[in-house]
Amino acid sequence: MTEQPNFSLAGKTVLITGASSGIGAHLARAAARAGGRVVLSARRTDRLARVEEEIRAAGGEAISVALDVTDRAAVEAAFDAAEAAFGVVDVVLNNAGIANSKRTLDISEDDWRDMISTNLDGVWRVAQCAAQRLHKAGRPGSIINISSILGVRAGFGQTMYGAAKAGVVQLTKVMALELARDNIRVNAIAPGYFRTEMNDAYFESDKGKAYIRDMVPMRRLGTLRDLEGPFLLLASDAGAFMTGTVLEVDGGHLVNSL
Repeated sequence: MTEQPNFSLAGKTVLITGASSGIGAHLARAAARAGGRVVLSARRTDRLARVEEEIRAAGGEAISVALDVTDRAAVEAAFDAAEAAFGVVDVVLNNAGIANSKRTLDISEDDWRDMISTNLDGVWRVAQCAAQRLHKAGRPGSIINISSILGVRAGFGQTMYGAAKAGVVQLTKVMALELARDNIRVNAIAPGYFRTEMNDAYFESDKGKAYIRDMVPMRRLGTLRDLEGPFLLLASDAGAFMTGTVLEVDGGHLVNSL
């Protein structure tokens, strides 16, 4: 009988940004169930505390740290806190992000800078910090960036978001190329439409339901559980030969007929 792939995160320290709700909180729980020592980070520390309590109550290991990904000092401090508690961060899930749908003609300078500062600059800042520390320690690692199918294909009203997420795709590929010899893997997940706090009202509406029915071949929204497998594949030794990959998790949305 052949040995099964190792999806365990036992012995690994996993830092997750934007872990106070939605995708980040869900995958933090998945990382803890897989044996990882989880560092929860976000700006909303009150929500982080609730996720931390859930993980600890289930027998997992977790700490919470305040983190604004637009602030270099805050990023360095979060990694310092992670190392003090659990050692060098082995896995990063770069999940923090904002959404703002506006047509090109209506975008202000502040709108643009806020989007790029969080959704692209913030991803680079966290990924670079993780890579620098792994390189210095001579350790392998996995950096997973959350992009979007809107970073691969155009969506109306998504000039800012699409540009930032497309930047994340290329950032992922170039970092993967540069860091491969250090055995630091860099991959991305490009989710399609998943129900979250930000879009729940729209997808409960008749218009939202019609969009999913007509545009997504599987005719449903993604559930957060649908992201656990791709995340654990990239985070664990099961994906040891994967780098520079962008996994589209979208129910077939991108291959829908034009």
